Amino acid sequence: MHHTELEKTISALQPKLHTSLRPSLLSVLTLLLGLGTAQLAAASTIHAVGVENQYANVISQIGGKYVQVSAIESNPNTDPHTFEASPAVAREIAAAQLVVRNGLGYDSWAKKILAADASPKRQVIVVQNLLHLPDSTRNPHLWYKPETMPAVVKAVAASLSALDPAHKAYFDANVQKFDASLKPWYAAIASFKAQYPHTPVAVTEPVADYMLQAAGCDLKTPWNLQADIMNGTDPAPQDVSIQNQLFKTHQVKVFLYNQQVTDSLTASFLHNAKVAHIPVVGVYETMPTGYTYQSWMLAEVKALRAALEHGQSTTVLK
Repeated sequence: MHHTELEKTISALQPKLHTSLRPSLLSVLTLLLGLGTAQLAAASTIHAVGVENQYANVISQIGGKYVQVSAIESNPNTDPHTFEASPAVAREIAAAQLVVRNGLGYDSWAKKILAADASPKRQVIVVQNLLHLPDSTRNPHLWYKPETMPAVVKAVAASLSALDPAHKAYFDANVQKFDASLKPWYAAIASFKAQYPHTPVAVTEPVADYMLQAAGCDLKTPWNLQADIMNGTDPAPQDVSIQNQLFKTHQVKVFLYNQQVTDSLTASFLHNAKVAHIPVVGVYETMPTGYTYQSWMLAEVKALRAALEHGQSTTVLK
């Protein structure tokens, strides 16, 4: 029975019922009416997936109450590069009406799932394509690039509006709110760049390189070393030697490492940095628990500043 039919039934029965029966029967009918409303609301909710949890967080900020969002890669204690999709994950992605994924080979498993179960009604946003980046782009950690999320939220709003045209104004308004909420992060980056231009830093991987470059930092770690660690291959001994010399001769002022990927080599870098009294900052590939995308990015810049100004290490964001 549809919503309006239940309402008509209640109205028709009310004058015919004995006074003593009205409260109980009408309460049952009202409950049914409520259940019908809940079912309609559930049916109208857009089911979306953010392959990386930072994208899922952004989808939820734009879609609000009209979107149910799932994140696939959300564990800050694991390496996203080694993620393997389960059958349950494949089913979840296949059932989604909107999927946002990173691209640049970072989540190629999701690309395969989507290709195997193509749907003309499904909206798919590939961040690499939004930014017009070629496959040869070396650094896939696009969420640290300041211009990335404004492009993502605009595309998310357009996709949600295509799926739910009645709430386009709501989605567009949330885009405006989101863009405004990025201003503290942008201001923190600009302030750091103005106060501490060309700050020399070392890294393990290119996780936060885009943000560090926007902040005017001078990345001293050889790119080949960053790429090898990122891809899980053994780096060249000469690159390891260069990195260790950066610490030993105090050529860098901060050491930033991928908090989600530690092995004997990166552990040795951490040790050498600490021996040289160089502050360290842990950076994340997936958004840590308790943060929004905006607060996470701002926290990383604050940690960088604290390291430079006060020699304070931030290995874990809390």
